[in-house]
Amino acid sequence: MTNYLKFHEGNSPEWFDAQYNLRAGRPDYEETVIPKWIAESQIARDNLDCILDVRYADGDKQKLDVFRCGDNKAPTLIWIHGGYWQRGDKSIYSFLATPFVNRGVNVIVVGYDLCPNISMTRISEELREAISFIWSNNNILGINRDRICVMGHSAGGHLTQMMMATDWPTRDPAFPLDIIKAGIPVSPLSYLEPVRLTSALNANLKMDIEEADHESPMTNHPPSTDAQQLVVVGGAETTEFHRQSQMYVNSFNTSERQIDMYVVPNVDHFDELNVLADPGSIFFNKICAILGLERTNR
Repeated sequence: MTNYLKFHEGNSPEWFDAQYNLRAGRPDYEETVIPKWIAESQIARDNLDCILDVRYADGDKQKLDVFRCGDNKAPTLIWIHGGYWQRGDKSIYSFLATPFVNRGVNVIVVGYDLCPNISMTRISEELREAISFIWSNNNILGINRDRICVMGHSAGGHLTQMMMATDWPTRDPAFPLDIIKAGIPVSPLSYLEPVRLTSALNANLKMDIEEADHESPMTNHPPSTDAQQLVVVGGAETTEFHRQSQMYVNSFNTSERQIDMYVVPNVDHFDELNVLADPGSIFFNKICAILGLERTNR
């Protein structure tokens, strides 16, 4: 961590913006990327067995969508969307449920309130409320609470790491410490101080030094169990996103806790989700293996 901090000495807000403000590098984001995902997500909601907008707490966006494969004993994949904690909506990401439901996985896409309406600290708590609700209401949702895997992208990758760090029995003695059996942070923000130093992103986040430190998995939230994790990053992402992923693996992988890293070849921060949605991709099949499906269709 010391070397990482020294690496940033003397860098300007413009440098941090270039590394972290990823939409600036995709001028087609609003015209192509998002419309494609929205259209494919509508198709998923129209064709899959789903229950939508299940409220798990009182916040405006504290709702979740459940996509069911027809087997309530199947693995449960919880998806946390990105958007730098200030943009995005669960409805944009329904398309990711399609290949997993077809493979025999129940998928839950979680919504949460956004900055600046609430703080990043509160967002982490909202996700804990979501996991708690899912585990406690598994019969109503029609899912297996004993095979939960959490996966999230970008800000959702950070929130995935925060869920892996949660001491669940302190929230409710009925909760097992290992509520989450595996975690997959995709392009995660493991250390938040560089994000705080951006001018473009922190305007809405309003993180101060204390919150950036407190909400960083690297500084205050190591994994609470030895559950398997796979940290994923796109091969064409910025050097900072590679660094954010590698430092987490280097710090928390042990002989008892397997944390691997997978680089999705030749894709940026956004196109790696298109690869994930491809059931023939190595990325998709790595997730299926973590979910325990390696023998399902062989």
